[in-house]
Amino acid sequence: MNIKINRETFLKPLSSVTSIVERRHTLPILSNLLLEAKDNQIVLTATDLEMQISLSVNTDIGGSLSTTISAKKLLDICRSLPDNAEINMTTSESRVQVKAGKSRFNLQTLPAADYPVMTKAQTATSTLIKIGQSSLKRLFKQVEFAMAQQDIRYYLNGLLFEVSGNQLNIVGTDGHRLSFTSTELNQSYEKQEIILPRKTVIELIKLLDESDEEVSIEITSGQVNFSFGDIKLISKVIDGKFPDYTRVIPTGHQNNFTIDRTSILLSMQRASILSNEKYRGIRMVLGTNSLRLVSTNSEQEEAEEELEVSYTGDSLDIGFNVTYMIDVLNNVDNEQVIFSFADANSSCLVTVPQDNNYKYVVMPMRI
Repeated sequence: MNIKINRETFLKPLSSVTSIVERRHTLPILSNLLLEAKDNQIVLTATDLEMQISLSVNTDIGGSLSTTISAKKLLDICRSLPDNAEINMTTSESRVQVKAGKSRFNLQTLPAADYPVMTKAQTATSTLIKIGQSSLKRLFKQVEFAMAQQDIRYYLNGLLFEVSGNQLNIVGTDGHRLSFTSTELNQSYEKQEIILPRKTVIELIKLLDESDEEVSIEITSGQVNFSFGDIKLISKVIDGKFPDYTRVIPTGHQNNFTIDRTSILLSMQRASILSNEKYRGIRMVLGTNSLRLVSTNSEQEEAEEELEVSYTGDSLDIGFNVTYMIDVLNNVDNEQVIFSFADANSSCLVTVPQDNNYKYVVMPMRI
């Protein structure tokens, strides 16, 4: 059995599937990739039992093959070969030989039959949604930074993916801030919601292209399947109840101002240098046509930034975690942003002009 493939053709799909392979596993076979070759196509599959990515690549194949091989070693070998090297893979019993030019590597394999392949859940009901790759990628990037990382409230370590009528709503929150984004779908659906695990979201952001090619998303019970281009991704969903985000997003915040995103971002970054390392607090002091950003730390050091804003509302002095503000300013791509407030004890709402589909809420902190 012999496979010939160009290094460049092989390297990108190999990196894409290998990124979900965990370094240390109780099951040795989970460090391996499933490699299946037939009909001039190689299919690479990796899983961590919660999620699985499969990618197909067209190439010259003599015969058919099904085996598993160390993901990291195969990737390291391909990376280390010269550009445009021609890779030859031949199999014999429990080994795969990888040859390129004058380099030879003999790798051990484990039987493909033992590989724990995740299969599509067969359920009576499933919802199928289609959306452009670049749109989905943009939506994920607008909210993923607000997800919790290792919260004991496990349902926060993911994104709410909600289909309601012809709207797709995606929400991330860690309990201190919440990011909401929405888009219109080209057909209407019954209301359905799932929680996508953090790792799945991060992999999808890496894998999705900046193209208008469609992604098919199939939601079944306990599982969601994404297929686009040559990629198929199956993921379990988080079993839990996501908080009611509609109660968190404020309406009627009267005090607001619009500002150039880059200028307030740079001011926040400078002010954050002298904020308390643990709490990362910053005061936003609003007066007529002026915004002051003030931070202090335990060494009694202080930073102050002053910005001109078109503002005639109430005078306010509110504390926030500056990292949460910098995150949103880094992740929206509009030139202008709108900050809205109610009073000194209420949340701050960040939105963008001419777009009702994006909302970011930050809870205040005492400083």
